[in-house]
Amino acid sequence: MKRRDFLTAGVAGVGAAAAAATFATPAIAQDKRQWNMVTAWPKNLPGPGVAAQKLADRITTLSGGRIEVKLHAAGELVPGNGVFDAVAEGTAEIYHAVPAYWGSKSKGILLFGSQPFGLRADEQAGWLAHGGGQDLYDEMYGQFGLKPFLCGNSGPQWAGWFRNEINSVDDLKGLKFRTTGLASEMCSKLGMAVQAMGGRDMFQALQSGALDAGEFIGPWSDSALGFYQVAKNYYWPGVGEPSSAEECAVNAKAFADLPDDLKAVVKFACDSLYNEVWTEYETKHAMALQKLVAEQDVKVRMLPEEVISAMGEAAAEVIGELRESDDALTRKVTESFVSYRDLIGGYMTYADNGQMNARAKVLGF
Repeated sequence: MKRRDFLTAGVAGVGAAAAAATFATPAIAQDKRQWNMVTAWPKNLPGPGVAAQKLADRITTLSGGRIEVKLHAAGELVPGNGVFDAVAEGTAEIYHAVPAYWGSKSKGILLFGSQPFGLRADEQAGWLAHGGGQDLYDEMYGQFGLKPFLCGNSGPQWAGWFRNEINSVDDLKGLKFRTTGLASEMCSKLGMAVQAMGGRDMFQALQSGALDAGEFIGPWSDSALGFYQVAKNYYWPGVGEPSSAEECAVNAKAFADLPDDLKAVVKFACDSLYNEVWTEYETKHAMALQKLVAEQDVKVRMLPEEVISAMGEAAAEVIGELRESDDALTRKVTESFVSYRDLIGGYMTYADNGQMNARAKVLGF
């Protein structure tokens, strides 16, 4: 090739490449999405606030920036209790919260978060992945224009912070108590005056005497909110919430508009956080409890056996009412939950429960 022809071809090639780059740029830009995540939590609250930020960052990173998720804490765009409606209506694309907050939408929703005397964190994940729970979860939330995913779990929650000791079932009657979800229905059946509120409001209500007691999550998150400053009696076991699943839900249209690879990114981001979030809770709860006892004079107390038994009877009534609900989907969700609970519970007698009981007998814990 002559030198002149070579240079001419080279210039033409550069021009073609530049033109290709010019035309490609809008296509790349069009493939990027900016999503607003609204949450039910104060920003970076140990536990759920931290987990929400992790999820936003993970979706952004795994998508290579094609979905850029910006987190808005409770009250920044919408109140914490308004995130469900905000995403259903398209005001935001995604939220991070817990199913326990949406009982007014459908009682069946509450089963996807926690159930009194129900599933542990690993069992909850098992129900959704292997027991038909995810299909029902999708069907339930699909009625509201949402696509849901579990993305974490607090592990066993605590019975709560009490200003005064509890010695009998009679001590619960009229007790002004903060809780949520199906646990609130269980407590109401025992004569407790149940109130739902956020963690910061719970602190103020305990401080003023508007509440006598309340439960939020567990030692790690509860320490950050300072409940030990106004109520020193910390009761276990939290039979109202043997685990509490955290969820994200995406606006159904926004999710449907994603290409398949980005749908897989959102699902994988949620799935990959479940164990990470759960085990972080468990580890940091253990660390925080030691400090609460050693440094804050917190009294760790077990609920009396008669109280636990009474709660069990009340919980059975709550689940029985769900099985007889007027809503067919709620009945279907409840039957699926009960079937899986009984299946896995029967096995755990020999497996995890057997191991834990043996360890406690030998090591004392």
